[in-house]
Amino acid sequence: MADAVIFDVDGTLVDTNYLHAVTWWEAFRQHGHAVDMADVHRAIGMGSDKLLDHLLPGDRDRGADDDIRAAHRALYGVFWTRLRAFDGAADLLRACAGRGMKVVLASSASAEELDALRAALDADDAITAATSSTEAGQSKPAPDLVLDALDRAGVRPDQAVFVGDTVWDVHACRQAGVVCVAVLTGGICPEALREAGAVAVYHDVAELLRHFEQSHLVRA
Repeated sequence: MADAVIFDVDGTLVDTNYLHAVTWWEAFRQHGHAVDMADVHRAIGMGSDKLLDHLLPGDRDRGADDDIRAAHRALYGVFWTRLRAFDGAADLLRACAGRGMKVVLASSASAEELDALRAALDADDAITAATSSTEAGQSKPAPDLVLDALDRAGVRPDQAVFVGDTVWDVHACRQAGVVCVAVLTGGICPEALREAGAVAVYHDVAELLRHFEQSHLVRA
């Protein structure tokens, strides 16, 4: 059994990926950048710095990056009080905690955004620690966020399992040496997640909870 389970939050525990996609798309549009929605969606899960570099490659006015981030933050912030956790999310966290596992949230969101996500989850009683982009060095797909979560849990990479929803989660885990289980609720196809290195793919966290005893979380 894993000693710690590290959870991505956006798209894994809380239904936010498509909100992020449309609000990033609008933020780009407001600042004169025509970026296809499908490309925005596939970049969700990266930290905002990596997302901007990925979607706006080449020379650009990097002084405007903060303005684009601010536009996204304002647009997305409208939904903070209406965020919805996926069915089974809180129960899965409590199932892990009930088995003595440390539960750590590792989110590319800012500390303030993470507070809104935790409010939607309503499972603080099961959470050991949480880390956000505010504390991490480089953002996903770099491994820094995962490594920081390991430090907060006080475990080695081989003692933890990560649950995420994007290929960027899987890439970060591979660099950190942590097993990654994936869910499809971020809108990424199972083939892409497996090709990136996910050891198992579930429809959602509710399905992972139903198969909890047979999953990599328990049978790590």
